[in-house]
Amino acid sequence: MPAPRRSNRKEDILQALAAMLQSNNGQRITTAALAEKVGVSEAALYRHFPSKARMFEGLIEFIEDTLLSRINGILDEHKDTASRTELILQLILVFAERNPGICRILTGDALQGEQERLQERVAQLFEKLETQLKQCLRERKLREGKGFSIDEGELANLLLASVEGKLSQFVRSGFTRLPTQHWANQWAQLQTALFS
Repeated sequence: MPAPRRSNRKEDILQALAAMLQSNNGQRITTAALAEKVGVSEAALYRHFPSKARMFEGLIEFIEDTLLSRINGILDEHKDTASRTELILQLILVFAERNPGICRILTGDALQGEQERLQERVAQLFEKLETQLKQCLRERKLREGKGFSIDEGELANLLLASVEGKLSQFVRSGFTRLPTQHWANQWAQLQTALFS
């Protein structure tokens, strides 16, 4: 008979932190409260993560790995620029919607009063997302022989800003105004304006 699977304590801590970010809207999360939620001592938390900032960095790494690997999959599977762009933007919206606590990290809301380097890590993540979008849009000329009436970098920035705005609305509404709400119609309008 196989031995029972031991849980991954680091993963448990990060999942508990994400859950607390969702339920403790606007309140700072203490390591004491997190330890209680996980069912361990504060000392046990620090055996897995040297600081609360490292716990947040663990969540940021999870976000980055998840989004960038899925974007690479989209780019491998789809060749049409409009489809690629739509799927990348939709991925970010759906990911945030399914992970409200993590969405608070993406908007910076959960990082207020935490170490500045955490805000910088999130900013770097958005720069990577914007670079992926820009590259996707630039390839349209090569793949489809068509360009845009606006610089691809400016367009990538505009599209990502739209997504970021929807994430901010989601957090500000206490997670009631879903990021994907109205997205299908909004994307249809954007696609007509940009890709026709």
